[in-house]
Amino acid sequence: MTKTLKATQLTRRFGPNTAVNNVSFDLSKGEVLGFLGPNGAGKSTTMRMLTGNLAPTEGQVEICGINIIEDPKSAKAKIGYLPEMRPLYKEFKVNEFLKIAAKLHNVPNKKINESIDTAMEKCGLTHMRDRLIENLSNGYQQRVGIAQAIIHNPEIVILDEPTVGLDPIQIREIRKLIKDIGKEHSVILSTHILPEVEIVCDRVQIIDRGNLVFHGSIEDLKQQRRGNKLLVGMKKPPTLKKLQALFDVVKLEKQDDLLHIIQFKSMDIDVEAFIKASIKEKWGLFQISPHITSLEDTFVQLTNQ
Repeated sequence: MTKTLKATQLTRRFGPNTAVNNVSFDLSKGEVLGFLGPNGAGKSTTMRMLTGNLAPTEGQVEICGINIIEDPKSAKAKIGYLPEMRPLYKEFKVNEFLKIAAKLHNVPNKKINESIDTAMEKCGLTHMRDRLIENLSNGYQQRVGIAQAIIHNPEIVILDEPTVGLDPIQIREIRKLIKDIGKEHSVILSTHILPEVEIVCDRVQIIDRGNLVFHGSIEDLKQQRRGNKLLVGMKKPPTLKKLQALFDVVKLEKQDDLLHIIQFKSMDIDVEAFIKASIKEKWGLFQISPHITSLEDTFVQLTNQ
């Protein structure tokens, strides 16, 4: 796959404080990358470095092979950016604002109308073209913000917290729009909402206190959620000491009288051996399944490691 972005050992310090510490990753065409972290983790600082709005203290960013510090004009021309505070001139009509955005992005005059029509169609704004932006709902204003980010057909689209402040229906529509954009562009979605990443993205990376604490596919994240625990129902549950004599068990956690969560040392759990032991020891096993850690718990575990 064609690499559209490469960030190498990005570091940004503000005086004695390190906001982003040695972060590296890349992005391929047609891929949606979720950039996840709690508020204050360093997401927006990283986004500003990726878009050339903030120089890194150390490290470098390449956009389609172009160093963004050495040739910022050429690199930035390949980026579409929607910051968390969307840059809208609300006194303009939708088509008027997008015309201004197209000119700012150096879209050739003869292609401006076509670019506006394409961006509005992709963002579901065609029927709103003559409406004042200030009279649009929050969700439609966000669509206008995304439209200005893709007006020049960039290689990379970077969206910073694009669903914050939207209602559930608007959130669903914006998530679908992001997935559609991801089919033709490379997309970076910065968010603190973990379920959003699972729904929209192909890969995810989690940043906390400026450090990258997880980087992998959505399947890798789901595997992390499966972890090393079993949810087990037993009529005559054994003691932790008994379990540890038979298996590499770390913890036995009681959920109610019959349900327990058993934590193993390894993620490679021999379920068949456990079932055989439960029959032999007459534990009265009636339920066994992987214990799926909640998204929120997974997030907390990763950011606390």
